[in-house]
Amino acid sequence: MSKLAVFDFDSTLMDGETIDFLAAPLGLEEQVASITERAMAGELDFYKSLRARVALLEGLEEEKVNAICSDLPMMPGAQEVVAGLKERGYTVVCFSGGFRNATKPACERLGINADFSNFLHAENGILTGEVGGEMMYSEAKGDMIVRMQGLLGAGREDTLVVGDGANDLSMFAHADTRIAFCGKPVLKEAATHCVDTKDLREILKVVDAI
Repeated sequence: MSKLAVFDFDSTLMDGETIDFLAAPLGLEEQVASITERAMAGELDFYKSLRARVALLEGLEEEKVNAICSDLPMMPGAQEVVAGLKERGYTVVCFSGGFRNATKPACERLGINADFSNFLHAENGILTGEVGGEMMYSEAKGDMIVRMQGLLGAGREDTLVVGDGANDLSMFAHADTRIAFCGKPVLKEAATHCVDTKDLREILKVVDAI
Protein backbone atom coordinates (compact mmCIF):
# COMPACT_ATOMS: atom_id res chain seq x y z
CA MET A 1 0.00 0.00 0.00
CA SER A 2 1.31 3.43 -0.95
CA LYS A 3 1.70 6.15 1.64
CA LEU A 4 1.12 9.84 0.88
CA ALA A 5 2.33 12.92 2.78
CA VAL A 6 1.02 16.31 1.69
CA PHE A 7 2.48 19.58 2.96
CA ASP A 8 1.24 23.12 2.62
CA PHE A 9 4.03 25.51 1.58
CA ASP A 10 3.65 28.97 3.12
CA SER A 11 4.25 28.98 6.89
CA THR A 12 4.63 25.18 6.78
CA LEU A 13 7.56 24.12 4.57
CA MET A 14 8.62 27.75 4.24
CA ASP A 15 9.02 30.12 7.19
CA GLY A 16 6.64 32.91 6.18
CA GLU A 17 4.21 33.85 3.40
CA THR A 18 5.62 34.17 -0.13
CA ILE A 19 3.23 36.97 -1.01
CA ASP A 20 4.38 39.03 1.99
CA PHE A 21 8.00 38.76 0.78
CA LEU A 22 6.88 39.85 -2.72
CA ALA A 23 4.88 42.79 -1.38
CA ALA A 24 7.85 44.14 0.62
CA PRO A 25 9.68 45.84 -2.34
CA LEU A 26 6.41 47.62 -3.20
CA GLY A 27 5.96 48.83 0.37
CA LEU A 28 2.71 46.87 0.61
CA GLU A 29 3.79 44.21 3.07
CA GLU A 30 1.46 45.25 5.91
CA GLN A 31 -1.54 45.62 3.63
CA VAL A 32 -1.01 42.20 2.04
CA ALA A 33 -0.13 40.51 5.36
CA SER A 34 -3.39 41.66 6.98
CA ILE A 35 -5.44 40.08 4.15
CA THR A 36 -3.36 36.88 4.38
CA GLU A 37 -3.89 36.68 8.13
CA ARG A 38 -7.68 36.97 7.78
CA ALA A 39 -7.79 34.40 4.96
CA MET A 40 -5.73 31.86 6.95
CA ALA A 41 -8.00 32.34 9.97
CA GLY A 42 -10.98 31.47 7.75
CA GLU A 43 -12.49 34.97 7.90
CA LEU A 44 -12.19 35.64 4.16
CA ASP A 45 -12.95 33.56 1.07
CA PHE A 46 -9.58 32.21 -0.08
CA TYR A 47 -10.18 32.81 -3.80
CA LYS A 48 -11.25 36.43 -3.30
CA SER A 49 -8.40 37.13 -0.88
CA LEU A 50 -5.83 35.59 -3.25
CA ARG A 51 -7.00 37.72 -6.17
CA ALA A 52 -7.07 40.86 -4.00
CA ARG A 53 -3.51 40.28 -2.77
CA VAL A 54 -2.06 39.41 -6.19
CA ALA A 55 -3.69 42.51 -7.72
CA LEU A 56 -1.50 44.58 -5.38
CA LEU A 57 1.62 43.04 -6.97
CA GLU A 58 0.87 44.53 -10.39
CA GLY A 59 3.98 46.16 -11.86
CA LEU A 60 6.53 44.00 -10.04
CA GLU A 61 9.27 42.68 -12.31
CA GLU A 62 9.19 38.92 -12.86
CA GLU A 63 12.98 38.80 -12.50
CA LYS A 64 12.65 40.34 -9.03
CA VAL A 65 9.88 37.87 -8.15
CA ASN A 66 12.08 34.92 -9.10
CA ALA A 67 15.06 36.33 -7.19
CA ILE A 68 12.95 36.73 -4.02
CA CYS A 69 11.36 33.29 -4.46
CA SER A 70 14.69 31.53 -4.92
CA ASP A 71 15.90 32.82 -1.57
CA LEU A 72 12.96 32.16 0.77
CA PRO A 73 13.75 30.83 4.26
CA MET A 74 12.82 27.19 4.72
CA MET A 75 11.21 26.12 7.97
CA PRO A 76 13.67 24.49 10.40
CA GLY A 77 13.72 20.73 9.81
CA ALA A 78 12.20 20.93 6.29
CA GLN A 79 15.02 18.98 4.65
CA GLU A 80 15.06 16.35 7.41
CA VAL A 81 11.29 15.77 7.48
CA VAL A 82 11.09 15.22 3.71
CA ALA A 83 14.06 12.83 3.75
CA GLY A 84 12.70 11.06 6.84
CA LEU A 85 9.24 10.53 5.36
CA LYS A 86 10.67 9.24 2.10
CA GLU A 87 12.79 6.77 4.09
CA ARG A 88 9.56 5.63 5.76
CA GLY A 89 8.00 4.93 2.34
CA TYR A 90 5.98 8.09 1.79
CA THR A 91 5.49 9.94 -1.48
CA VAL A 92 5.89 13.58 -0.40
CA VAL A 93 3.89 16.27 -2.21
CA CYS A 94 3.39 20.01 -1.74
CA PHE A 95 0.04 21.78 -2.27
CA SER A 96 0.19 25.57 -2.17
CA GLY A 97 -2.31 28.35 -2.63
CA GLY A 98 0.80 30.39 -3.37
CA PHE A 99 2.99 30.47 -6.46
CA ARG A 100 5.03 28.15 -8.64
CA ASN A 101 7.87 30.69 -8.70
CA ALA A 102 8.40 29.81 -5.03
CA THR A 103 7.31 26.18 -4.72
CA LYS A 104 9.24 24.79 -7.70
CA PRO A 105 12.80 25.78 -6.63
CA ALA A 106 12.10 24.98 -2.96
CA CYS A 107 10.58 21.58 -3.67
CA GLU A 108 13.44 20.68 -5.99
CA ARG A 109 15.93 21.56 -3.24
CA LEU A 110 13.98 19.60 -0.62
CA GLY A 111 13.55 16.52 -2.82
CA ILE A 112 9.75 16.70 -2.83
CA ASN A 113 8.13 14.38 -5.39
CA ALA A 114 5.63 16.90 -6.87
CA ASP A 115 4.23 20.36 -6.22
CA PHE A 116 0.94 21.96 -7.17
CA SER A 117 0.46 25.72 -6.92
CA ASN A 118 -0.70 28.82 -8.82
CA PHE A 119 0.85 30.95 -11.53
CA LEU A 120 1.46 34.71 -11.43
CA HIS A 121 0.60 36.13 -14.84
CA ALA A 122 3.20 38.39 -16.44
CA GLU A 123 3.44 40.37 -19.68
CA ASN A 124 6.82 41.50 -20.99
CA GLY A 125 8.44 40.42 -17.72
CA ILE A 126 6.08 42.48 -15.53
CA LEU A 127 3.33 41.08 -13.26
CA THR A 128 -0.17 41.94 -14.48
CA GLY A 129 -1.80 41.47 -11.07
CA GLU A 130 -3.65 38.37 -12.32
CA VAL A 131 -3.28 34.81 -11.04
CA GLY A 132 -4.37 31.39 -12.26
CA GLY A 133 -3.86 27.73 -11.44
CA GLU A 134 -5.26 24.66 -9.74
CA MET A 135 -4.95 25.87 -6.14
CA MET A 136 -7.13 28.99 -6.38
CA TYR A 137 -10.11 27.85 -4.32
CA SER A 138 -10.63 26.75 -0.72
CA GLU A 139 -11.70 23.27 -1.90
CA ALA A 140 -8.73 22.85 -4.28
CA LYS A 141 -6.44 20.96 -1.91
CA GLY A 142 -9.22 18.52 -1.04
CA ASP A 143 -9.98 17.83 -4.70
CA MET A 144 -6.28 17.36 -5.50
CA ILE A 145 -5.57 15.01 -2.59
CA VAL A 146 -8.39 12.71 -3.71
CA ARG A 147 -6.84 12.63 -7.19
CA MET A 148 -3.39 11.88 -5.73
CA GLN A 149 -4.78 9.10 -3.53
CA GLY A 150 -6.41 7.57 -6.59
CA LEU A 151 -3.20 7.75 -8.62
CA LEU A 152 -1.05 6.25 -5.88
CA GLY A 153 -3.56 3.78 -4.51
CA ALA A 154 -3.26 5.37 -1.07
CA GLY A 155 -6.17 5.26 1.37
CA ARG A 156 -6.97 7.96 3.92
CA GLU A 157 -5.44 5.70 6.59
CA ASP A 158 -2.13 5.94 4.68
CA THR A 159 -2.36 9.71 4.19
CA LEU A 160 -0.61 12.34 6.31
CA VAL A 161 -1.41 16.04 5.84
CA VAL A 162 0.42 19.03 7.32
CA GLY A 163 -0.74 22.65 7.16
CA ASP A 164 -1.33 25.81 9.16
CA GLY A 165 -4.42 27.65 7.90
CA ALA A 166 -8.07 27.49 6.88
CA ASN A 167 -7.33 26.67 3.24
CA ASP A 168 -5.81 23.35 4.42
CA LEU A 169 -9.15 22.21 5.86
CA SER A 170 -10.31 20.65 2.59
CA MET A 171 -7.31 18.28 2.46
CA PHE A 172 -7.62 17.53 6.19
CA ALA A 173 -11.02 15.98 5.37
CA HIS A 174 -9.33 13.17 3.42
CA ALA A 175 -6.56 12.03 5.79
CA ASP A 176 -6.49 10.06 9.03
CA THR A 177 -3.29 11.76 10.25
CA ARG A 178 -3.81 15.53 10.28
CA ILE A 179 -1.08 17.75 11.71
CA ALA A 180 -1.67 21.44 12.40
CA PHE A 181 1.83 22.96 12.30
CA CYS A 182 1.91 26.21 14.30
CA GLY A 183 -1.69 26.25 13.11
CA LYS A 184 -4.58 28.67 13.30
CA PRO A 185 -7.34 27.70 15.78
CA VAL A 186 -9.72 26.76 12.93
CA LEU A 187 -7.25 24.13 11.68
CA LYS A 188 -6.25 22.86 15.13
CA GLU A 189 -9.89 21.90 15.70
CA ALA A 190 -9.74 19.61 12.65
CA ALA A 191 -6.31 18.15 13.47
CA THR A 192 -5.40 14.83 15.07
CA HIS A 193 -2.04 16.28 16.19
CA CYS A 194 -0.72 19.78 16.81
CA VAL A 195 2.93 20.78 16.55
CA ASP A 196 3.47 24.23 18.03
CA THR A 197 7.27 24.28 17.79
CA LYS A 198 8.81 25.71 14.63
CA ASP A 199 10.61 22.46 13.83
CA LEU A 200 9.28 20.11 11.17
CA ARG A 201 11.31 17.21 12.60
CA GLU A 202 8.60 16.97 15.29
CA ILE A 203 6.39 15.45 12.57
CA LEU A 204 8.63 12.38 12.36
CA LYS A 205 7.97 11.76 16.06
CA VAL A 206 4.22 11.86 15.38
CA VAL A 207 4.56 9.44 12.45
CA ASP A 208 6.71 7.02 14.44
CA ALA A 209 4.21 7.01 17.30
CA ILE A 210 1.22 6.15 15.11
